[in-house]
Amino acid sequence: MTGRRHPRFGLLLAPGAGADRDQPALVAVDGAATSLGGQVERMDFPYRKAGRRAPDREPVLLAAVREEAAALAVRAGLAPDRLVLGGRSMGGRMCSMAVADGLPALGLALISYPLHPPGRPDRARTGHLPRLTVPCLFVSGTRDAFGSPAELEAATADIPGPVTVRFIDGGDHGLRRADERVAVIVAGWLEELVGSA
Repeated sequence: MTGRRHPRFGLLLAPGAGADRDQPALVAVDGAATSLGGQVERMDFPYRKAGRRAPDREPVLLAAVREEAAALAVRAGLAPDRLVLGGRSMGGRMCSMAVADGLPALGLALISYPLHPPGRPDRARTGHLPRLTVPCLFVSGTRDAFGSPAELEAATADIPGPVTVRFIDGGDHGLRRADERVAVIVAGWLEELVGSA
């Protein structure tokens, strides 16, 4: 780190189930966060590194988040609670579950959080949300089949930590053509979060 400024924060970004670390929204957020003085790592899950398409089981995915967060903290020279964790869809969900289970974090930035499988609101993926005490940002499309705006508002009401919800009007789960808008939203939230921490 000689000759380099100490990063203001670290940001770990995890992709959705059908994508990798180069998912366009994550690349856009990476650029915006880096410009704020953050050190960013976009991770791949083990199944992607192995060239497989089907996601690993939850314990493997959670272990990968914990390992990548620990490695980023070391590389950035930051305490683990100076890292913001998050990403898109499944990646963000795994980060939120790891934090709910005790992984230290400054906050969570969750893009297109999958509240439930499309058409299956009975299979909610929200049981851990009441254990989130860190600041959380949710960015979601108003036409996301994995959770409507009303469902997201209801689910996030159970989070004891500070919650910010931003909707992309007309956006579906993929938030296509909205990468820069997502990056601007995340960057604005990060600036406030880091400035107040």
